[in-house]
Amino acid sequence: MGLLLPDDAARTRPPGHPVVALTIAGSDPSGGAGIQADLKTFAALGGYGCAVLTGLTAQSTTGVTRVLPVPADMVTAQLETLFADVAVDAVKIGMTTDAAVGRAVAAALRHLRAAGRTPYVVLDPVMVSTSGHRLLAPDAEAVLRDELLPLADLVTPNLPEAAVLLGVEQARDDRETADQARALLGLGARFALVKGGHLDSADSVDHLAGAGLGPGGSPDGVVALTAPRIPTRNTHGTGCTLSSACAVLRPAHDGWEPAVRAAKEYLTGALRAADDLVIGGTGTAPGPWTGHGPVDHGFATRMAAVTAAGWTVSG
Repeated sequence: MGLLLPDDAARTRPPGHPVVALTIAGSDPSGGAGIQADLKTFAALGGYGCAVLTGLTAQSTTGVTRVLPVPADMVTAQLETLFADVAVDAVKIGMTTDAAVGRAVAAALRHLRAAGRTPYVVLDPVMVSTSGHRLLAPDAEAVLRDELLPLADLVTPNLPEAAVLLGVEQARDDRETADQARALLGLGARFALVKGGHLDSADSVDHLAGAGLGPGGSPDGVVALTAPRIPTRNTHGTGCTLSSACAVLRPAHDGWEPAVRAAKEYLTGALRAADDLVIGGTGTAPGPWTGHGPVDHGFATRMAAVTAAGWTVSG
């Protein structure tokens, strides 16, 4: 892989220039998850988004009916072409579809770092569906764990995904969640955020592990990050949204803890506004509501525009 990179002079940007964030992920035609959610999140938080596709899906708010992986050499071509021209500040990795694609992404990041380019890397290990089905073949899971995870500055699994990565039973409470966040550091990630959304608790509590966190700032400290649990069925794309928010916010924050806290605050707002969107079978179709609609990525900018223009929004 002959990776070409822009000159340092090309990276000079005026004050106030947006963070340039790249999503490497699959496409969601319904717009709630995948690269669509990532790009919306980047824009909502003031970033400039780029995207490299790893797979196409036939998908709606009710589920996925087909996945078509992008050939690994095409993923490599997208990354080489992009990195030769665009200086990227942060990278979010989502669905890798198969082992070959995972290796292609890992190789591109290794070459980038060998050349002295070190964007922040957030890995959202898309491995287990909401219904509990494994989404990657065993060889693809191995590539994600052994090659991509050690390249990540932050890994953001949910409870089932953390269990798969560690080869253990799923965490049942906050203590076990914190232990698994700490254990993920042993796989090579610099920081690990294990999301507690699958726990039956009044609040949504995630655990962030990494050097310097918690009392005494130990090498594998853990902090609990709490947000109110929003009562909504419209949660499609929450994992994509949180991980991409972490990526685009990190360059503007002094450390992962404040960046993750800001990302959780944004996601909470998007969840609060989710019921005002009527997308797919969550409200527009006749009969029972069977789908899980998206969060409202543009809630803040939309409300600001409405207020500034003096418009009235009616249902």
